[in-house]
Amino acid sequence: MAIASIPTQKGAAPRSMTRDEKRLIFASGLGTVFEWYDFYLYLTLAGVMGPHFFGHLPAWKAELFILLAAVCSFLVRPVGALVFGRLGDLVGRKYTFLLTILIMGGATFLVGLLPGYAFIGTAAPTLLIVARLLQGLAIGGEYGGAAVFVAEHAPEGRRGLFTSFIQATATLGLFVSIVVVLTTRWLFGEAAFASFGWRAPFLLSAGLLGLSLFIRLSLNESPVFARMKAEGRASRRPLRDAFGNWRNLRRVLVALFGLTMGQGVVWYAGQVYALSYMQSTLRVDAFTAMVLMAWAMALASGFFVAFGVASDHIGRKPILMFGCLAFALGAAPVFAQIAETANPALAHAHRAVAVTVVADPAGCGELLSLADAKRPTTSCDVARELLSSHSVEFRRVAGPPGVPAVVRIAARQPDAKEKPVEIAAFDAAAVEDPPAARAALLDKIFAALEAAGYPPLDAQTAVRVAHPFDVLRAQPAEIIGLLFLLVLFVAMVYGPLAAALVEMFPARVRYTSVSLPYHIGNGWFGGVTPAVAFAIMAHTGNLLSGLWYPIAVAATTFVIGVFLLPDSRAPDSKDAGVEAA
Repeated sequence: MAIASIPTQKGAAPRSMTRDEKRLIFASGLGTVFEWYDFYLYLTLAGVMGPHFFGHLPAWKAELFILLAAVCSFLVRPVGALVFGRLGDLVGRKYTFLLTILIMGGATFLVGLLPGYAFIGTAAPTLLIVARLLQGLAIGGEYGGAAVFVAEHAPEGRRGLFTSFIQATATLGLFVSIVVVLTTRWLFGEAAFASFGWRAPFLLSAGLLGLSLFIRLSLNESPVFARMKAEGRASRRPLRDAFGNWRNLRRVLVALFGLTMGQGVVWYAGQVYALSYMQSTLRVDAFTAMVLMAWAMALASGFFVAFGVASDHIGRKPILMFGCLAFALGAAPVFAQIAETANPALAHAHRAVAVTVVADPAGCGELLSLADAKRPTTSCDVARELLSSHSVEFRRVAGPPGVPAVVRIAARQPDAKEKPVEIAAFDAAAVEDPPAARAALLDKIFAALEAAGYPPLDAQTAVRVAHPFDVLRAQPAEIIGLLFLLVLFVAMVYGPLAAALVEMFPARVRYTSVSLPYHIGNGWFGGVTPAVAFAIMAHTGNLLSGLWYPIAVAATTFVIGVFLLPDSRAPDSKDAGVEAA
C-alpha cells in the first residue's frame, strides 16, 4: 500500500475525503497563497523599487540589480529546504508550516519599512538583500511541507486532484499580488505610488500573516506522519537517510534534472519574465501589463487542477514532459507575436532598420559586470547600454583594435539609396561630462533611427487599457490569448508536479527529499530566469535572445525525463518510490 494514502482495510476501495480533511487542505492551500503573494510581490514591484534601493545606478542596471537581489533569495532556498525539510521529517509538518509563514510574513513587512538609498546609502540594498534571504529560507521550507501535507491527506488515486489545488495557489498568489498592486496604484495615483505607495502592499502582509497563522494553528498533524511517529518508524537522521542512500539520492537527482529544473524555467519565463518583458522591452505601461497578465492567469487557473486530475488517470510523466516540450517549441513564437501585437510600431522598426555596433571586442564585456556598479565606460559598452535601455535591437561585429565603437544605422530595404549613418561612441573616462555626452549621443542615434524609419521615442505607443475590463478589443484580447498559452505551459508542468514528487519518495524522508530538488530546480534554475534572460538580451541586442536559456533548460529536462523519470500514476505506482517507510 502506498503510504501517502489514507489507511484502508486490505483490498477495500480507497475512501473519499471527509469534510475535516478538505478543511485542512483548504487551510494549507490558503496559507500557501499568502506565502506566494509575499514572495511574488517583490518581483511584481521590482521596476518601481529599483530607483529607491539602487538609485545611484543607471535605470537598466538598477533593474538588473533589483532582480539579482531576488536571485539571492533563490540561492538560499535549498538551504531552507534542508533546514525545514529535516525539521518537518523530525518533528512534523504542522509546526514547520507555522515557522515558515512567520519568517516569510515578517521579512515581507520589513521590506515595506526599509528606508531607501537616498536616506541610508548602501545599508538600504544590504537590508533589502537580508530580507530577501529570509524569505528565500522560508519558501525553502514551504513548498515541500504543503505538497507532502496535502498528499498525505488525499485518498489514494486522487493525489493529482488534491495536490493540484496547492499547485494552483502559486499562480493565485501572483494573481493576488497583481490585483493588490493595481488597486493601490489606483488609490495612490502613479506619482504617489512610485514615491511611497509601493510600500502599502508589503505592509498589508501583516494582516495576511495574522490570518495565515490563525488558519495554520487550526491544522492537525498529517495522519501519515502521526502514525509513523507513534509506531517509531520516523527517521531520526533525515538528511543522511535521504542523501546518504544511493537509491533515494538517485531519485533526488532524477527529480531535479528530469523534472523540477525544466518546470522552474517554464514557470518563471511564462509568467514573471513575460510580465517584465512587456514592461521593460516592449514599453507597455505597468498597469496595462499587469491587467493583461492577471486576465491570462485567471483564465488559465483552472487548468492547474485539470492537469492534476488528468494525471490521476493517464500518469504524471506524459503531461509533465509534454509541457516542457511545448514550451521549448512554442515559447519563441509566442513571445515574438506578443511583441508584434503589444507594440506594432517598435516591431516594425526592428524589421525596417538595421543597427550594428562595430567595436573592438577587447572593449566589450563590462556591460553586465556584477562586480562593478559603475556605469559602462568603454565606447562599446556605452553604445550597447543606450541601445538596450531604449529597446533598440542591434547586432555586434568586431571592429579594428583600439578604435572607438561606432553605431551603424541603415534602412533594411534592398533598394535604399541612403548610405548607412555611422555615429561614433565615446569612452566615458575621456570626456568631462559623461551624462551630457550620453544625452548628446542618444539624440544623434535616435535622429538617425527616425530618418531610417524608426518611431520617435515619444511615439512608441504600446497597447494600453484604461481599466481592468477594457480588454474586449482585438489588441489586448490577442495579447491575453498569447499570455494564456504561456500560463497553460506552466499549468502542464506544475499541475501534476506535487503528486509526482511525493510519489517518488518514502514518507519517512519525504519532506526533505521533495524540498531539495524542487528548490534547486525551481529556485536556482528557474528563479534566475528573469535576470539571466535580461542579461543575455542586453548583451546580444536581440530582444528574443533572453529565451535561449529557458528553452535550452526545458529541452534538456524533456530529454532526461523521457528516459529516466518514473511514470507514476495513482493508485498503483509501484515504480515511483512510494514504498512503506
